[in-house]
Amino acid sequence: MKDWPISQFDEKRGEFVLELNNFVLKEILDNHGENLEPLLAKTIYLEKKRSKNNRWKVDPEDEERYWSSMGKELNAISQEGASHEAYIELLKRIINRYDEEIVGTFKPKTFRFTFRFLNIFFKRLLNTAAGRNHRRLWGNRHQLVEKIKVYGEVDKIKALFDQGTVVMVPTHFSNLDSMVIGYAMQSAVGLPAFSFGAGLNLFDNELVGYFINRLGAYRVDRRKKNPIYLECLTSMAAYSIQKGVNNLFFPGGTRSREGGMEDRLKLGLLGSSIEAQRNLVIEGKKEKVFVVPMVLGYNFVLEAKFLIEQHLARTGKEKYIKSKDAFKSYRKITKFIWSLFSEKSDISVSFGEPMDIMGNMVDDQGNSIDTNGEQIDLKDYFSLDGEIKANPQRENVYTKILGDRILDSYKRNNVVLSSHLVAYAAFKILEKGHDGDVYSLVNLSKEKSQIDYNYLETTISRLQTVLLEWESEGEIKLSREVKWEPRRIIEDGIKNLGIYHAQKPLSIKKDKVWSDSLKVLYYYHNRIKIYELDKYIEWNRGNALS
Repeated sequence: MKDWPISQFDEKRGEFVLELNNFVLKEILDNHGENLEPLLAKTIYLEKKRSKNNRWKVDPEDEERYWSSMGKELNAISQEGASHEAYIELLKRIINRYDEEIVGTFKPKTFRFTFRFLNIFFKRLLNTAAGRNHRRLWGNRHQLVEKIKVYGEVDKIKALFDQGTVVMVPTHFSNLDSMVIGYAMQSAVGLPAFSFGAGLNLFDNELVGYFINRLGAYRVDRRKKNPIYLECLTSMAAYSIQKGVNNLFFPGGTRSREGGMEDRLKLGLLGSSIEAQRNLVIEGKKEKVFVVPMVLGYNFVLEAKFLIEQHLARTGKEKYIKSKDAFKSYRKITKFIWSLFSEKSDISVSFGEPMDIMGNMVDDQGNSIDTNGEQIDLKDYFSLDGEIKANPQRENVYTKILGDRILDSYKRNNVVLSSHLVAYAAFKILEKGHDGDVYSLVNLSKEKSQIDYNYLETTISRLQTVLLEWESEGEIKLSREVKWEPRRIIEDGIKNLGIYHAQKPLSIKKDKVWSDSLKVLYYYHNRIKIYELDKYIEWNRGNALS
């Protein structure tokens, strides 16, 4: 563990912060030149407003006072007609404050303790829940790792850690994703720890904040939209990658509110990977930056009801009674974990093909390969008239290309679970059978949401045929349950959808299937909406609805 890049990084944290300060300063001066006053004024104005109107427990006690004093100092500098250096000195202090907040730590002892504790905790809980018997608390029959199904070329990914820096870019559905990813990469795959971004709001809880802060997380404050902070944040990622620290971040930015696969990405942090590679090329180093997409799959999601209501309220402009975020309730988190462990419900972790920062595939030695199977020299991407240098316009294009390749990888490496397929088919049948938009559909009564079982079975069979063909062509991945006969798929999908939620997304009795929560059903339906499978459903209103 002491040889992990993140461990070596932490040993020189103070030195890293000073280097990062200089890195950020150079980036800002390159982009804004002599025009620092409006940049500082905008930052201070936004921070004064935030510190007054949107305080968090984790914020420093002097937050409001600090930004007020910064405002007075900027006014004094401006009125005195001070030199450019005076603005730079003020800028340096703000950069250092941000960088000290953002940069986290990594303590091997804490990591080792946390991993061992979680391993024991999950093992005990799993054995107890599996038998629904508290006397089995000390059993050893079941392991959490057995519930995590890993897909992808794991050995190839592991080999790349010796060739450069790995940037993992997962999909994001739940606040539990980081825990699942961390556990899966350690227990099921055997990868070293990554530096990762964690919302500053999580540090409001002192116990949670203590551990996250010592496990390699850097802090991300989504309230701060000012240009200096955003430069500090993206520079933290770029510079740490350049220094060889493996990074993990969610390019979608936040949890998927609608429950669907990401169809667009926030490109800022992706751009930092390209910036890091360019700087390595300029320094004449052979190390490369590798990007590995990852797709997580759950049969049910802790925050599904909260997230879909946020999505409906935002997109439909309707007035919904919002649920509390289940992630903020320890009771609901415990109930969720118990539900996960006490039922046969697997989690899928699917790794996409590793690629370089241009989206090219790489071989086992980390060489970039074009579509003709020829090796590519990354220097060519950063050269113009024989000179290697930054070109923001060109690199913006590279970032968009990389984003598109990641989205394509998500789509091809998504593992369709039985719950996804059944939810999609059932909701599409209801959608085709009722007039109006989705906002009226999700409020249908139980009596009006009934589906004929045989029609659902026929629909599942048709969709399964299409999915199996796509899988044979490498366009998608299917769980073993989705390859069962349709009746077993329906039974397994409905069971998994109903494990956690009090109001069942789908229920079945004899020849009828219905929903007690169409909003939640809509959420799970969205997981595979991106594939537009509805075109393969043959519609017959008389046979579809009971």
